[in-house]
Amino acid sequence: MEQGTAEQEPLARAWVPAQPGPAAPRRHSVRGQVLAALRHALAGGELAPGEVYSAPALAERYGVSATPVREAMQQLASEGAVEVVPNRGFRVVECSSRDLAELAEVRRMLEVPAIIRLARALAPERWEELRPLAVAGVAAAARGDRAGYAEADHAFHVALMSLTGNRRLTEVAGDLLRRAQWPAGGCRPRTAELLADASEHTALLDALVAQEYAVVERIAREHVSVARHPH
Repeated sequence: MEQGTAEQEPLARAWVPAQPGPAAPRRHSVRGQVLAALRHALAGGELAPGEVYSAPALAERYGVSATPVREAMQQLASEGAVEVVPNRGFRVVECSSRDLAELAEVRRMLEVPAIIRLARALAPERWEELRPLAVAGVAAAARGDRAGYAEADHAFHVALMSLTGNRRLTEVAGDLLRRAQWPAGGCRPRTAELLADASEHTALLDALVAQEYAVVERIAREHVSVARHPH
């Protein structure tokens, strides 16, 4: 294992934009950027379900040392995206239909009641704060950008749950959505499927602004159902 080199090695420009400040990023910054790049690769299908990837090979690909890659992969293992293969690296986990159904069930239990409570508690104008996130999701979906949409989808739901003021709920909901976004059967959703999912964000906001509570509940339930989710 390579030690003590992560703070000196620059990241490859191909996958992370230049940042202002010192040329040598802190180790936690490198790890965070590697984690973001790996999540993007997973959501986009660049890292295939069932395949094993070594930390040194990924480190060479991203222009960093193996240490932050291993640390990022350990984080992904804790999220259920990969599993450790001793002496080889990390295998990308493939979500089964049962996995997705169970994740959707738990998300319905947590998110739908929270959204219904928020609908009756917040002023209509507060929901417009989430509109840019919904618009970003639609734009990514229209491009057929699966990884970009996954990030926009996650950002929207985290922002939505954060309005409850409950940090634990926000963290758990975000983690559940991450798990639902990992590769399932190697299938790639079509642009139309991404757009259908993204449009539900804007439809939900429209119903919340109009204070149409029955519509809010229906859209919220449908949005997290495994049958409608494209990830």
